Amino acid sequence: MAHDNLQLFLMFIPGVLFYVLFKYLPMGGLVIAFKDYNFADGILHSPWVGLDQFQTLFHQDQTLGIIRNTLGLSLLSIVCGFPIPIFLAIMLNEAKSLLFKRAVQTIVYLPHFFSWVIVGGLIVSLLSIESGTINNWIKQAGGEPIPFLYDAGSWIAVFVASGVWKEMGFNAIIFLAALTSIDPHLYESASLDGAGKWKQIVHVTIPGISTTIVLLLILQLGKVMEIGFDHVFVLQNSLNASVSEVISTYIYRVGLQGGQFSLTAAMGFFESVVGFLLVWSANAVARRFGHGLF
Repeated sequence: MAHDNLQLFLMFIPGVLFYVLFKYLPMGGLVIAFKDYNFADGILHSPWVGLDQFQTLFHQDQTLGIIRNTLGLSLLSIVCGFPIPIFLAIMLNEAKSLLFKRAVQTIVYLPHFFSWVIVGGLIVSLLSIESGTINNWIKQAGGEPIPFLYDAGSWIAVFVASGVWKEMGFNAIIFLAALTSIDPHLYESASLDGAGKWKQIVHVTIPGISTTIVLLLILQLGKVMEIGFDHVFVLQNSLNASVSEVISTYIYRVGLQGGQFSLTAAMGFFESVVGFLLVWSANAVARRFGHGLF
């Protein structure tokens, strides 16, 4: 028994080390948000400036727009992308053919393994106004090419749709695993009571995975301010910057390229605080219904 536990602890160590090295230790660097950081003095000896970096940040005209873009794109991605894996998992769970189920799982799960560089290249190849496949078809049909990646509205649609397409298979696997925990006798009882497939889904399936749904929703809300850098960056250009400039691209452009490390650390600190408050608030609401994460 002790030997089995030792093996489990050894398997647990890499995960712990990952979070310690890449999640907890870097938190110490947030101190530069309250300093005028420079390479010569380093983190410890750079002069303290208190909240000056935050005042500078929130007096910039672009800051409000960046926060608005980040929240808007994240919330749209959650609203459009969160229910789809649930529906996909339920449909796969209802499928009778094992071969069909495995084929669909493989097809929808495969994009999760593509990097955003590859996905971005595919999107540009399809939607580019000059040489994109879809615009070539439109021109051959006598129509005018559509600036999918340059118009603000169509860019948002492409951004949200590509994110849903890439990740829906992975999230569906999680819900499929949750569906296996539902007692089959519940479906039999519902069937005997005259419930059809739709009523079984509404009254048995969805309540049976409600804990998983709430858990993943809370985690998604915690990432509202952490919209992925890669996803935005590969699709971003100067013509859509009014809607595509988000916190992660701002930190890259101003912090890494511009050398304003303290200013972007302040933005990162603000992002983390908002994320924490969202997780805490969502969990408080969920706890009232008996589904709290903590």
